[in-house]
Amino acid sequence: MALIALAADKGSPGVTTAAVALAAVWPRRVLLAETDPAGGDLVYRSAAAHGGPLNPNTGMLSIAATARRGLVPDQLWDHVQPLSGGLEVLVGLGNSEQAAGLAGLWPTLGHAFASLADSPHAAADVIADCGRISGDTPAVELFPHASLVLLVSRTEPEALARVRDRAAALAGKLHGGSRVAGPGGPMVGVVLIADTGDAAKLASQVNDMLVHAQTGARVVGTLADDASGAEQLAGRRRGRLDKSLLIRTARKVTADLYQQYGAAWTASAHAAQPQQHQQPQQQHQPQQQGQYAPSAQQHRPGQQGSPQGDGRAGAGR
Repeated sequence: MALIALAADKGSPGVTTAAVALAAVWPRRVLLAETDPAGGDLVYRSAAAHGGPLNPNTGMLSIAATARRGLVPDQLWDHVQPLSGGLEVLVGLGNSEQAAGLAGLWPTLGHAFASLADSPHAAADVIADCGRISGDTPAVELFPHASLVLLVSRTEPEALARVRDRAAALAGKLHGGSRVAGPGGPMVGVVLIADTGDAAKLASQVNDMLVHAQTGARVVGTLADDASGAEQLAGRRRGRLDKSLLIRTARKVTADLYQQYGAAWTASAHAAQPQQHQQPQQQHQPQQQGQYAPSAQQHRPGQQGSPQGDGRAGAGR
């Protein structure tokens, strides 16, 4: 299993929408962590499993005090809240000022997120919504612990130019000056937010651009620019969320990622475990594949069973 970090260079390409959509269809148990130092959105937009609001004080804010005394990965679950659709969330900070409370703790959090995969009791992948990473955002301190860093981008020329330059800089920083991921180093990938009719062509063209520029990154998939699907994901519109273009493309991205990297992530997790902890993970994972997948019965938009996200595909973070 793995830590997957999602981020953007500039603007609002839809990092939170992408993170929620991917987590909603992730094939194994997953924890969605809002790690944007500028603050999270889900506490304002999402209902908790009990039908009321999420507690803004339980999540990244509450974990700060715990982490200063040392953080065992399983302690993360003490700060997690379930959304009404069943997705387990580490709620983000309320504002950027609160990020001061996490100063110096980002590497500790990154290690805990990555090590949660090795837990003999409640193992899970972690999808981290890191927001925008331009400037000196401390969220980049999570990246060395990730298996995969995904840069989310729209397809306007200026957005693609920025993601190309950001991918090259990030790959060089993470790989010690080399833009090629070494053993144990995180791969840098790009997820495009695009119209489905042009997605395949655009993905190929952008991938060629990334290769030609020797960025060390490549396109790993596309998510549909689906405003209706994002509204359904946020519970603000009725419809078959599981049939939406957003969710269908999210399923393809996750399937492709696991086909290419799932075995390596699992092998890496097992190799990192002490011998006495190498127990079958199935017995510690009550959540089975598809548990969080949106469906007409579990997550009918407009009802309490809907996973939450941004208001439109690519709107907001």
